[in-house]
Amino acid sequence: MTLSERLTEALNEQIGHEMGASMQYIAIATYFDGQTLPELARFFYRQADEERDHAMRFVQFLLDVDAPVRIPEIPAPKNEFDSAEEAVGLSLEWEKTVTQQIYDLVELAEGDANLIAVRFLDWFVNEQLEEVSTMSDLLSLVRRAGEAGLLHVEEYLAREGMPTDAAD
Repeated sequence: MTLSERLTEALNEQIGHEMGASMQYIAIATYFDGQTLPELARFFYRQADEERDHAMRFVQFLLDVDAPVRIPEIPAPKNEFDSAEEAVGLSLEWEKTVTQQIYDLVELAEGDANLIAVRFLDWFVNEQLEEVSTMSDLLSLVRRAGEAGLLHVEEYLAREGMPTDAAD
């Protein structure tokens, strides 16, 4: 099966977006680690691993359809945050952006009448629902707790956790 050049290029770009998300989540995790908030750090380290796994799904798909894999340049992540709310807010905005990127890929695959690519991307559409919901919930918790109450968020994460990649 062959992919159009345009779809191949877009899927390769998405590898970069997913790896960029992984790096951004590592930066956010280290921010929380530096604030001695180990549960928030652990959550974002897991998110970083998950985003790398997403990138590797794209790599494997391209290999499976005998398309060239070209890892794009990845911009440096934001490394400094003024607050937990800023860090988590950035993650929510990132997930909303990735959701739109996935929608654009689906539209491109549908335009090419490439049903194999559309079916492959269906998993990511469902995954993005979970990702946006999880980050939105976490941002709500952080906002309610405020900077002075982040230990309550830590306790909640230690006790309840938050879903990470339940769609697998």
